[in-house]
Amino acid sequence: MAAADTPVLLLNAPLVANRLGYPDLSGLDLLELFAFIHPAKFCVPTPKGLAHALDLEEPVGGDAVPVFLQTAAARLLKQCEDDAWQERVGAWSALQSLARLRWPWAAILAPHIRKPEQAEKWLFSRLPEWEETPDRPQPAQVQLEPEAVFHQLGRLTGADAERRDGQVAYAQSASSIFAPRSEKGQPHLMLAQAGTGIGKTLGYLAPASLWSEASRGTVWVSTFTKNLQRQLRDESRHAWPERRPDGSRPVVVRKGRENYLCLLNLEDALQGGFGGRAAILAHLVARWAAYSSDGDMIGGDLPGWLGTLFRKRGITALTDQRGECVYAGCPHYRKCFIERSARASAQADLVIANHALVMVNAARGRDHALRPTRVIFDEGHHVFEAADSTFSASLTGQEAIELRRWIIGPERNSRGRRRGLAARLADVASYDEAGGEAVEAAIEAAQALPSEGWLQRLSENEPSGPIETLLAAVRSLTYARDESGGQEAGYGIETEAAQLEGNFVELAGQAQVALAEIRSPLVKLGVRLEAIAADPPDWIDGQGRARIEGARYSLAWRVDLLVAWEALLARMGGPADPEFVDWLAVDRSEAREFDIGIHRRWLDPMKPFAKTVLEPAHGVMLTSATLCDRSPDGTEWETAIVRSGAPHIDLQPTCADAQSPFDYANRAEVLIVTDLKKGDLAGLAGAYARLIEASGGGLLGLFTAIRRLRAVYGRIADRLARDGLPLYAQHVDPIDTGTLVDIFRDDPHASLLGTDALRDGVDVPGESLRCVVLEQVPWPRPDILHRARRAANGGSAYDDRLIRARLAQAFGRLIRSKEDKGHFVVLSAAFPSRLLSAFPIGTPVIRLTLEEALQRIAEGVSPDEMSISEEKDQPAQ
Repeated sequence: MAAADTPVLLLNAPLVANRLGYPDLSGLDLLELFAFIHPAKFCVPTPKGLAHALDLEEPVGGDAVPVFLQTAAARLLKQCEDDAWQERVGAWSALQSLARLRWPWAAILAPHIRKPEQAEKWLFSRLPEWEETPDRPQPAQVQLEPEAVFHQLGRLTGADAERRDGQVAYAQSASSIFAPRSEKGQPHLMLAQAGTGIGKTLGYLAPASLWSEASRGTVWVSTFTKNLQRQLRDESRHAWPERRPDGSRPVVVRKGRENYLCLLNLEDALQGGFGGRAAILAHLVARWAAYSSDGDMIGGDLPGWLGTLFRKRGITALTDQRGECVYAGCPHYRKCFIERSARASAQADLVIANHALVMVNAARGRDHALRPTRVIFDEGHHVFEAADSTFSASLTGQEAIELRRWIIGPERNSRGRRRGLAARLADVASYDEAGGEAVEAAIEAAQALPSEGWLQRLSENEPSGPIETLLAAVRSLTYARDESGGQEAGYGIETEAAQLEGNFVELAGQAQVALAEIRSPLVKLGVRLEAIAADPPDWIDGQGRARIEGARYSLAWRVDLLVAWEALLARMGGPADPEFVDWLAVDRSEAREFDIGIHRRWLDPMKPFAKTVLEPAHGVMLTSATLCDRSPDGTEWETAIVRSGAPHIDLQPTCADAQSPFDYANRAEVLIVTDLKKGDLAGLAGAYARLIEASGGGLLGLFTAIRRLRAVYGRIADRLARDGLPLYAQHVDPIDTGTLVDIFRDDPHASLLGTDALRDGVDVPGESLRCVVLEQVPWPRPDILHRARRAANGGSAYDDRLIRARLAQAFGRLIRSKEDKGHFVVLSAAFPSRLLSAFPIGTPVIRLTLEEALQRIAEGVSPDEMSISEEKDQPAQ
């Protein structure tokens, strides 16, 4: 009641509201004030994190937090009066806009921010423009000498660093991918298993930086997680300066378009496109945009917590999520963060990207300078997963409606955006009659695609057009074949695209014809644009040519998409293609349908990966701590080789194995709890609570189901909070995953519950993580795609390989440095012994009761007192 009646000073209002069960809680949130005064500055959103960011003394205990919040607010307000305040430019103008929106902090800030003597420029006038640069010449052919790699590694690690023989051998193995290629279509391919702590990042950056300097070529390093991208950016500073003498960046981080701020979307939001709290968010994002290094909103220098302070979709709406970019037709094209990043990467020595972007660039690269030819796939065990997604085809309602928007434009008024083909290519259509006719024909044909409200129409059995009619049949057939008996009401359902009735096949044929009618004019338009680009009229300027080039690229992408959809529909009712797996699905969340469609995946996605990425490359390396399977018989390379794609181009890769230097035998224990009954949710929650109490926090809990995670959290969070043991959870706390990990890392008494996203790529060394707990063995989800791959790859042996990989990844979160120690707990009595080889050699594995496990955890890892009885498993072999 006090919170409702009083403008409370607080930190992270959504999280506090979630804890209090009072969703409408509002007040003076210090995080909003921090984001205004210090845009693009990192801060862990906790009292301790804010204290560090403001150089204040940490509050000791919860009782000290209220006074600290007042002190922190005073410090922030005082910084606004300081002449040395670096983010002053634009603050006064932004504050006037925020005052009109009734931002709670506006009236308090007003006396502390003086009006500038001269009127401030609008944000879009202040942003710098990118410049065109000539293409980089092709790299010189260079052979790296082992001695040179050795000395470069020493320079990067530092003169005082301890020499690690494993890292030296790893670096010299990595150098092999930079040798000149001797045969077309046969790149140098290296598979490198690198145990945790080997120092693999600097291990491969040493030869990469040497080669780049000598050849003047570009090396791409690809990751699967944003956490590793940030780590790589920091590590790269050992090898390259922040900027070259000419001001350009030798190292560039590249991500997909959906990660970057769209300036046109931001302009729309600032001019009334957003209302209420979302409008305040838009102005704070505009403050950030003026100081951001690269405009990356997802994992860049925008605080991950900013979007969650307002509304979940606010950040998403400011990015280019739907392929609506108009390229040179945008008034902010010359200042676009995405275009600047793409051009910078063409001139960079090192491009840090993600697996999906590397594959897309290889498949659709408009510019040879953006096609990766020397690639290091870090987190290489995820390449299969990334290829599986990249080379898939899905004809769903959401995908189809996005294509409709791209061709026709938004359904609703979007404040004059140049969206849709007609608006985007108006000048071209007026000049070229055939091109104009193709645009009109495409718009006419695109009326057959789903439009706004399609899900509602399908639920009422009133579809409109051939695509919606087919999706209605997909929905009906999927529900008809559902065998869950309603037990999975909150989750998606699926069925094979097999044994289809004649009516369904007929509807698929009608949809296929409709798609072909859309594709045909798009192909004609592409031909006309190509002709205009080859012989442009005098009135087309540089921006016009760039717009045509952008439209050609977008057209090629959409034509490829339509071809894939048509091929998918042509398969309906025919014989099965052994290279693909097809199925129908209704996607649901919390019993709410959000998409319906037909899906196709390669049985082995490494086949298109090999042809698209490997074959054109000169050197490729896949590296990871869990690249190959450690089966009971020893290290197995066969699976790693198959999952690299090498057999598809008759390539024999080089394999290297660098063992971790950590003393797992004396620094870690695997505890398998044998007396917890399966399905006992109360017992599971009690076990987690007692394990967290025994370890004093510092526990990472990994779940295989979101429903169980939420149930456990709901039962134990209050109990632990009363004991001063904060508990955070994915899918519960209104905080993005990256920020949750930051909070967890910053507080050794905190614990964190999560799912797959926390099993891999999380680096929390030291006291903050001393216990990892799995609620059960991470069995694969028995869906249609998994069933097909299991049958084609050895049955239960295939499952075992997947599970061992997941266990190895999860165990890898525990020991991140040689000083770390801790326990890995599995709450499953039915843990098969054949899976124990997932753990590092020598790690003690003990089967015991929960009470015994609690005692060992409370005592800590004590190597001198460690004993394993004859009934208990021996160390992992």
